[in-house]
Amino acid sequence: MTNQVKELRQLILKAHLMNEDEVISSWEKSSKITIENRISAQKRAKNLIKDIRNDDKPALLELFLAEYGLSTDEGVALMCLAEALMRIPDAKTMDELIEDKIAPSSWGLHRGNSESLLVNASTWGLMLTGKVLDDNYSESLTNKLHGMVKKMGEPVIRRAIKRAMKELGGQFVLGETIQNALIKGSDQIKAGYTYSYDMLGEAALTKTDAKKFFNAYKLAIETLAKNSKSNSVSKNPGISIKLSALHPRFEVSQRSRVMKELVKDTLSLTLLAKEANMGLNIDAEESDRLDLSLDIIEAVLSDKSLNGWNGFGVVVQAYGKRALYVIDWLHAIAKKYNRKIMVRLVKGAYWDTEIKRAQIEGLENFPVYTRKDLTDCSYIYCAEKLLNLSDRIYPQFATHNANSVAMILELSDNKTPFEFQRLHGMGEVLHRLILERENVRCRIYAPVGPHRDLLAYLVRRLLENGANSSFVNQLIDTSLSASEIADDVFITSKIDSNKKTKLLKPSDLFLPDRINSRGWDLHDMNDISEINASRDVFKNHEWIVGPKIISKVNGIEKIIIRNPANYKDIVGSVIYADKNDAINAINHARNWNNCSQSERSCILDKAANLYEENFGELFSVLTREAGKTTFDAIGELREAVDFLRFYANQAKDYKDFPCKGIFTCISPWNFPLAIFTGQIAAALSVGNGVLAKPAESTSICAAIAVKLLHQAGVPKNVLQLIPGKGEVVGNILSSSKNINGVCFTGSTETAHKINMNIAENSPIDTAFIAETGGLNAMIVDSTALPEQAIKDIITSAFQSAGQRCSALRILYLQEDIVLNFKEMLFGAMDELIISDPWLHSTDIGPVIDKPAKDRINSYIKKARKEKRVLKEINCEKNELFIPPTVIKINGIRHMKEEIFGPILHIATFKASELEKIVDDINASGYGLTFGLHTRIDDRVEKITSKLNVGNIYVNRNQIGAIVGSQPFGGEGLSGTGPKAGGPNYLNKFILDQQCEWKKSEMLNLLQLDVIQNAINNINKSSFKKLKSVQLPGPTGESNVLSFFSRGLILCLGPTLEMALLQSKTVEENGCIPLIITPNATGSSALSGFLDRADLSKLNGFKAVVCWSDESDQRNIRIALAKKSGPIIPLINHLKFSQNCILERHLCIDTTAAGGNTALLASTS
Repeated sequence: MTNQVKELRQLILKAHLMNEDEVISSWEKSSKITIENRISAQKRAKNLIKDIRNDDKPALLELFLAEYGLSTDEGVALMCLAEALMRIPDAKTMDELIEDKIAPSSWGLHRGNSESLLVNASTWGLMLTGKVLDDNYSESLTNKLHGMVKKMGEPVIRRAIKRAMKELGGQFVLGETIQNALIKGSDQIKAGYTYSYDMLGEAALTKTDAKKFFNAYKLAIETLAKNSKSNSVSKNPGISIKLSALHPRFEVSQRSRVMKELVKDTLSLTLLAKEANMGLNIDAEESDRLDLSLDIIEAVLSDKSLNGWNGFGVVVQAYGKRALYVIDWLHAIAKKYNRKIMVRLVKGAYWDTEIKRAQIEGLENFPVYTRKDLTDCSYIYCAEKLLNLSDRIYPQFATHNANSVAMILELSDNKTPFEFQRLHGMGEVLHRLILERENVRCRIYAPVGPHRDLLAYLVRRLLENGANSSFVNQLIDTSLSASEIADDVFITSKIDSNKKTKLLKPSDLFLPDRINSRGWDLHDMNDISEINASRDVFKNHEWIVGPKIISKVNGIEKIIIRNPANYKDIVGSVIYADKNDAINAINHARNWNNCSQSERSCILDKAANLYEENFGELFSVLTREAGKTTFDAIGELREAVDFLRFYANQAKDYKDFPCKGIFTCISPWNFPLAIFTGQIAAALSVGNGVLAKPAESTSICAAIAVKLLHQAGVPKNVLQLIPGKGEVVGNILSSSKNINGVCFTGSTETAHKINMNIAENSPIDTAFIAETGGLNAMIVDSTALPEQAIKDIITSAFQSAGQRCSALRILYLQEDIVLNFKEMLFGAMDELIISDPWLHSTDIGPVIDKPAKDRINSYIKKARKEKRVLKEINCEKNELFIPPTVIKINGIRHMKEEIFGPILHIATFKASELEKIVDDINASGYGLTFGLHTRIDDRVEKITSKLNVGNIYVNRNQIGAIVGSQPFGGEGLSGTGPKAGGPNYLNKFILDQQCEWKKSEMLNLLQLDVIQNAINNINKSSFKKLKSVQLPGPTGESNVLSFFSRGLILCLGPTLEMALLQSKTVEENGCIPLIITPNATGSSALSGFLDRADLSKLNGFKAVVCWSDESDQRNIRIALAKKSGPIIPLINHLKFSQNCILERHLCIDTTAAGGNTALLASTS
């Protein structure tokens, strides 16, 4: 029996991502369902559907969907309203949410003809509350309400809508307490139903949350025990518990802790249920929790103290490909421990979440069926199996689908005990008919809890049952006959199998351009085992690396690289290049123009494959050298692979453009593989030669990457690696007359030094691409779901130990929610594991080196002295570990620098102060990332349209940009653009079309103040949006790249004719020109010559265009490089439209308000 249990667990693991048609085909072969069964069930289903439609007591949900389905904007708006309204404490935000959700929609098409759309919404709510659906009465009520609004004003609307939402929720929750639920359900019990109760709420984020849930379950069981008077568990009330509610870290990565703590708590509740002789079901959750759930289930079920009790239950979701194997496993462990258990079979409640997660994480396939008909088939096959395993299993069939009910009744016999189940408030007519006609036990699954917790549950139920393919939705669609709805699912599933699904497999997200990078699932034991086996080979390996240059290496300085998480672990050694090595590398550097574009792309694609094949070595070095957790290492490798494939594909459009020549690529330590590879891949893809200078701290990772690129076919004189000190080799590589471009990621200060090096020494048309840091903010208003926002805050601020340029640095919290929010946030922080990143259980690893640790600690010490430290996590680790810390601040204006570590600042704001916050963020000069959590769409539009930020994220975290989906890069002090992984990036790596340069004539030297006044007086309106494009990405996420005009551009000719041509291009791209050249006339022109040195003192312009002689251009470039603040480009080529444009990306999680309405509504 033990072997059978183990074998079934292996089958469960294997089936996780199997081909769905193959899975269903295998179940079909083992099924004993006959054609006679199917015909009889179809006939029975048709009769049931007709009877349901003819019943004079329709359920409220059916009425709601008939009027406000997911196919209507109004239905979606009302669900969004329901999801957020009850948790908002302040009137101003509540009014804005109501107006945002109600005003844009066509309520007049549904109910009422009032002049006020808000009144119509209130009318809808009150009609629903009182179940008043008579048109005459509705019109009268509308008139009364209209008069009330005139008399009392808008607050009455607020109260009416809030009451309507609460009453709507009340139709789907049995009671706000278990005592109320028992009273409210007494009539149904008298009618022959039994109940299973579910305590509402999100998964626990903190120990306090878990304790509250445990106490709520305990109280519920103790209360229900008084009503458990039958000797049969099936006749007594039951309760459902969520394992994620009982533990704040119910995750595979925390398995040892979970097994120790959660098994104990689950068993404690189970024993209480046994004592009461009532049923206790372990609810099903997301698929990534299944394996861990099964471990806990077996551990609890094996306890001898449960002997003689038949009330332990497990919920199985039929949409999962592993469902049948799970049922076999449950039967096997019931037999192993001599138990009789309950199994509740459901379709599944997280389908859209599963689809999105699989796409985001790059899994091989989906863990769930992508078509509803396959889920329906799976449900029937699972039901058949359950009915045949009744020696150990008491089946509980939870369904509102008459087709499923009909088939189960057809397959059952009078000897096998089982029951049907429905959700409270749904499927009422169907189950009443079953109870009356079939003498089959029916149980109602009833949520219990406060309305604040109810509404997210309500939205989920509406989404599930409002999908076009849902039986409930089809039932109310009178255009469909009973015969059409009662189709034989086994036939329709085969017909539909020939249809191409609308869903893109994770690997196909970016087709036809490229395949998606491979992901590794850290919830999947097979993937975890593969990672461990591959990287363990390098756990104690010591790499020896040095310059990879054409000439003999002169450098002799040897640096020992130690693991920042464990100084005793020597990762390897690096020979640093010296000054001569850098010079020799430059002299031997060659471009890649002798290779065809198609061949270059093939080589880069091959390199991508080699990266994935060598994941073990790369994961190992990323962890041991850079301090990356396994999760971060996976993300980094995937990004590097995506860069290689993205630029390889994009470069095909540049086959007729010559490359610039030789690029120096200077990359940072915080993304030693992804950014390092991205810079190189972009330059190589269009034929440039590359001199790669990695960060001193992470040169081993760079050496491995270069080795793989050479192995793929990149010539060694085209790609050379020059590790070494920035002040030695970095200066040489960025100031040579043989360099045609520099690509840099790092600090703003270093970017300015490189810019000056280029200006003084390199060819005057040398490209400079810089991506620097940011003071990144997030705003969380009172409409946001706290649990969701807190997860995103912790990820944004503390993942990678806060060592991301995109990381959240300052959180603005609306003051109305501060106290509870901070309590939850700090509790969630306490659950973080700060430890060796080699361990899968680690959330946060070390900072990169001692100077970084000393800087951060010094900052914390100063804040602690000023009594501004709000929260510090206990951290027993030494070495280079910094505990995540929260520091109070008055706003972004008080932040003088970016603290590159796990430090989060918190400021509070009033609802009326949002515009000021936006102004303050813009005034900081930084513009890299920004996050916003809100349910008010109009607020999203207002804030994002005013922010001067490169990457904006709404209702999600603000890190982890995906290549090609979320092009990354900032503006202002945060970078020069264009965005890496975007459509315009490669333009910087090709040779620009030059015009004939003219010598400047220094006639009529203009005074500095005259020019500054002219700049000030020109109408410098806000950045103008030119166009937007939708980019590919996972379902449930909107990714829009918009192009904005850069602003005011100085057109310096040097001749008037040239300046007019320059001005024309500037204006065509939405920018504002100021012509400064002799003989210029007009309101946007100055006649005379601008002293080039004055450019370092002028303010208010974004770029300079000039086609003068090289000497004059160098003076311009040097003067611009002397300016503090953002790096201002000199444009000296003929076609420069791209230089007039800023790119901004907006990513919105469209599932934040409860589910993926578009996906659920469109998929069949």
